[in-house]
Amino acid sequence: MYKRGINQYRQVGIKDQLATAEPHKVTQILMQTALENLSVAKGCLERKDIANKAKPIAKATSIISALRETLDHQKGGEIATNLDSLYTYMLELISDASANNDAVKIEEAISIFLPIKSGWDQIPESAKQEAYQQR
Repeated sequence: MYKRGINQYRQVGIKDQLATAEPHKVTQILMQTALENLSVAKGCLERKDIANKAKPIAKATSIISALRETLDHQKGGEIATNLDSLYTYMLELISDASANNDAVKIEEAISIFLPIKSGWDQIPESAKQEAYQQR
């Protein structure tokens, strides 16, 4: 019951952050949430807790799919194309991990996603402001 209360409080906090955040921050929150869900799924698979793997896998899959769908291939060029390929590959890994209860595949998806998130986190403020002005 205690854990449920914490999770509900956390969900309200995330929703509040998303409602007031700039687009860059929204993407950061989504990426962090996807990584957290992948970690939870990996833990479930490592513990052979197959019954509880589905929800975090579904959440991570949904977020990664949404990130992939928001790529602007016209403006993003090669970077958008490469991210699309990486997101597609991560989704394949996650699907395979879920079907085969393979924590190693989840770890591989995490290891691909971490540098993407790190790069996103390191975007300079001036570049963010420039992108907002171009919208």
